[in-house]
Amino acid sequence: MGINTTEHGKVQNHLQDQRSANSLAVCPVLSVQPTRALVDEKFQIVVRNLHPKQEVTVHSLHHSEDKDYWEAFGHYISDENGTVTVMEDASRGGTYTGTEPMGLLWSLRPIPGSRHGLRLRKRNVLSPMVVNISVYKGHMNQGFSEEAALATVVTERWYLAPGVQRVDIREQGVKGTLFIPPGLGPFAAVLDIWGGGGGLVEYRAALLASHGFVALALEYLTLNKKQTLDIETGYFEMAYHILQSLPQVSSDRVAVLGLSLGASITLTLAAYSKTAKPRCCVCISGSHVHPVNKSLFEILQQMNQ
Repeated sequence: MGINTTEHGKVQNHLQDQRSANSLAVCPVLSVQPTRALVDEKFQIVVRNLHPKQEVTVHSLHHSEDKDYWEAFGHYISDENGTVTVMEDASRGGTYTGTEPMGLLWSLRPIPGSRHGLRLRKRNVLSPMVVNISVYKGHMNQGFSEEAALATVVTERWYLAPGVQRVDIREQGVKGTLFIPPGLGPFAAVLDIWGGGGGLVEYRAALLASHGFVALALEYLTLNKKQTLDIETGYFEMAYHILQSLPQVSSDRVAVLGLSLGASITLTLAAYSKTAKPRCCVCISGSHVHPVNKSLFEILQQMNQ
């Protein structure tokens, strides 16, 4: 027995409605909160409207101030409700594995084909890091620019919180940038000393101030590394005392933070200075063989050999 035209049309319309409904049901929705925050504030990333047990890749992409592209990604499998929650679910592969809410930031790496020797550093703290968060079908390891993302959200990550003051310091021969958090204080303070790469690096001090510390990012080497402002102990003691004497600073709560060569300077201050008495010292990636009874300039010369 044949089917009449009217019944055939109803069947076709029903099938089309089903296809449309299914298409809507599996259109992924990507949520990233907050979209504008400090760089160390945890992402809350959720992908909804996936198929149950669907494989997807959550991907981040950043175009640096040096015009290089950096990416990170994790492989996820949606739950029985078709949802991936990055803060709770484990990445099965990618640039990081396990439950890592911040994996899409800390595991950023240059995209394949980038020039060698890249370093991701924020030079202008008055602008944000713009990070695109996307979700792709399947577990991908490369070729992201050649595939259409299922969904994308643009986020901003800042080192400088609203209300933090940025002040250029040119006082008694000391050069640097001071960051002061909002409020009356007095605040604990940090003298921030970077390494032998040279120049003035502000982003760590800006982030410290965003969390309630007065922070002084200190400049003591030029970018060519072989010239110095004044690498002897007195320069750092003067910077310490300038920071300590600020009305916003609690004078007995001043710390020194050193990275690489800055760690040697921090240890020298702590061990030998008779006027700078930091409340605490933090040394990151410093030499495990610290020259004893040598000037800081001699240490720098030894490092450059």
